[in-house]
Amino acid sequence: MRSVIGIVGVLAVGFWGALGAQAKPSLEPADFYRLQSVGDVQLSPAGTDLAYSVVSSAGPGRPTSSTWLRDMTTGEAVQLESGSGARWSPDGQWIAYFGRTAEGTGLVVATRRGETPRLIAPVGTTNHPLPSSGERVAWSPDGRHLAFVSATDGPESDDANGDPMVITRYLFKPTATEGLTRFNDNKRVHIFVADVATRQARQLTAGSYYEHSIDWSPKGDQILFVSNRETHPDKTFNYDLFTVAVQDGAVTRLTATKSAEYYPVWSPDATRIAFAGTTRDLTSSETTMEDTHVWVVRADGSDRVEVGKGIDNRQGAPQWSADGRQLYFTVQERGNVKLVAMDSPTGDRRSDSTGRDSRAVGRASATGPGTSVTAVVGERGGVGAFSVAKGRVAYTFSGPGSPAELFVVDVAGARAPAPHPGTALTTLNQALLGARRLAEVEAFTFRNEGLDLEAFLTKPAGAAGATPASVPLVVMIHGGPHGQQGPAFNQKAQVYAGLGWATLMVNYRGSTGYGQAHADAIFRDQNGAEARDVVAGVDAALAKHPWLDGTRMGIEGGSYGGQLANWIVTRTPRFKAAIPSAGISNLVTQNYLAYYHDYLAVEYGGFPHQRARNDAEERRIIDMLWERSAIRYADQVKTPVLFLHGENDNDVPIEEAEQFYIALHDVGVETMMVRYPREGHGLRETRHVVDALERSIAWYRKHGL
Repeated sequence: MRSVIGIVGVLAVGFWGALGAQAKPSLEPADFYRLQSVGDVQLSPAGTDLAYSVVSSAGPGRPTSSTWLRDMTTGEAVQLESGSGARWSPDGQWIAYFGRTAEGTGLVVATRRGETPRLIAPVGTTNHPLPSSGERVAWSPDGRHLAFVSATDGPESDDANGDPMVITRYLFKPTATEGLTRFNDNKRVHIFVADVATRQARQLTAGSYYEHSIDWSPKGDQILFVSNRETHPDKTFNYDLFTVAVQDGAVTRLTATKSAEYYPVWSPDATRIAFAGTTRDLTSSETTMEDTHVWVVRADGSDRVEVGKGIDNRQGAPQWSADGRQLYFTVQERGNVKLVAMDSPTGDRRSDSTGRDSRAVGRASATGPGTSVTAVVGERGGVGAFSVAKGRVAYTFSGPGSPAELFVVDVAGARAPAPHPGTALTTLNQALLGARRLAEVEAFTFRNEGLDLEAFLTKPAGAAGATPASVPLVVMIHGGPHGQQGPAFNQKAQVYAGLGWATLMVNYRGSTGYGQAHADAIFRDQNGAEARDVVAGVDAALAKHPWLDGTRMGIEGGSYGGQLANWIVTRTPRFKAAIPSAGISNLVTQNYLAYYHDYLAVEYGGFPHQRARNDAEERRIIDMLWERSAIRYADQVKTPVLFLHGENDNDVPIEEAEQFYIALHDVGVETMMVRYPREGHGLRETRHVVDALERSIAWYRKHGL
């Protein structure tokens, strides 16, 4: 037996070595500095010009973004000297963006080709958490004024940021990705209006609330916005829709629901407003279990219609077609993100004359328009940003073979065409990835504990012909938990494939893209059935592909994926090594240390100090959280664990890694903790991303992969 094993090992090494000698090289960590992607995209109203951003990781720090302006007739593209968030004037002759001129930094206006940039007004920012916030700038219909969002000092005393710091605010930490500090700057964002010709700006809203996600009415008299006007907005997350009168700053509430509304946009005739929204009474500021759907209300907030009711999946921010007859929005579906078009609601479904009946408006009418939906982009992968103009849609798309590139598809006529590949306008990664060997991503389904589940396996080149049990497997768990993984380009999985390792991504119960019931299946069961789904997915992959080696497996994940990696190694010793990144180890401490304190209330139906409603044992929720905390079972861990964490992570504070690291040391498990300065939730500096990947490879190799 010893001789046979030795021969098999030699053959496996020989197979991968020969393959590497004959084929293109695989993606390497150093290649990350060369990868680029398209971020924001904005068509001019006539569809004749296109502004888009290119995100580059060429430097050691955080990725940088550059804005390009493309003439859609000639194909000529010019780069703005600096800028982001470009938005076209109604006549398409001017572009507004946030950038820098010789006069300073702020809101800038230039010609359609980026010439003669002029600073219109300085713009302030805040590190306060404003999740799912939308547009920051909007043109008036006549093109003479710009509305924009800017930060001003809040009502907190100087002691809140003094020495010592005197904290009385409930939400005293900054947003998750900020990464530079642990404290909220206590600024508020308000709406301003600037005259483009005179460059005179005036503040339109004020107070202790935050106003954002703006859109200027086509009639010119009102600006639509989102704000949380709860009595204690730091404690209760609840976005509603409002308008502010341009002339005198009078604010009108349009919705008064307990649920949340996001990304509002006026219809072209200013009679209706489309937005993404939820229906449940409690929504978390960190993540939401309930899928957002697209809704439409009248301009006064009445007659709420759920346009996306017939699509049982998570829907993104809507955009109107130029004639107002259709709404475009993204839909998450089975690991993909599709772009769809749906006929907008017509007729009189008015259910309330004012739209302001306390807490009832927005829930009175939940009937869909009963019209068809058409996939505009339905390929394997994910649509990111998109923009709709007369006769065409521009969008970013990441398929299995590349990060997000820019595409355009013609949609002339009242209805969108059947899905087909759009025309690629950029090939940012062609030179690099065309010279690299990329691995195939295979989808497969399996069943566990009463649910049909889906997983995605990235297979090293030549894996199908490999010797049985010769290919190591790394399990990569997604975060959320209400998120999804799919076939879109995954640079880490491609690097692992180049090493001869397969990677498995499981869309466990709680994931999005499989309907609301699937997302809800994790309720009061964190680190429960969804963790067993991941392990069942491993068993299904091993059964499907004999060339996978079940004795050489690693497990990793970020955020909630890190939490599951922490938990799974307390349940089983079958993984050779684990690498949780930004993962929770103690659900009790997490609740009180993060910037948000409502996430687990949504996931468990109450706050930790409360007893679980509709629970036969009337258990205290804090006891349920402790029961499902990985650190409680540290003495059961046998797997070596490498912790990766941002030093200033305010979403999953680094204390979650610190305490589990010490606990594993105490029980004699090999462990290491790597702390990344200037990082929040998730690593963003390219040098840190590359370092984390190289350390992960070394950790896995050290422990037998």
